[in-house]
Amino acid sequence: MIQRVTVPGLFPPPTYSHVSVVEAGTKLAFLAGSVPLDAEGELVGAGDPVRQAEQVIANLTGQLRAVGSGPAHVLSTDVYVVSSETAALSAVWEVVEASGLSGGPHSSTLLGVSCLGYPGQLVEITATAVVPEPTGP
Repeated sequence: MIQRVTVPGLFPPPTYSHVSVVEAGTKLAFLAGSVPLDAEGELVGAGDPVRQAEQVIANLTGQLRAVGSGPAHVLSTDVYVVSSETAALSAVWEVVEASGLSGGPHSSTLLGVSCLGYPGQLVEITATAVVPEPTGP
């Protein structure tokens, strides 16, 4: 159902694929940016991009489950980190890698940005995922 392609002749990405292809007729979910807020709307992990990334992944997983999907069905992500330091971006990426997001390497873009929507927010992730057909009763 999902074809993940690392393109010969391009520099091989370390833990993701260059392209994900889905056959026509597959139901897709386009997730809004997942943010590091808890159920009460409070910021989790103030000043800590790693803790915020963990909360974002937990929220993203909840978004996926709400539509009958899950981390293994993620095709593509955009990971936003408020930082100009490569080390901060790498630390957040390690959380993404450890999360089990995607059953195989997924297509992803990791970006350092100057600010995000909520005060103190350091991390946000958007995703596109397959919503598999329900199986049996």
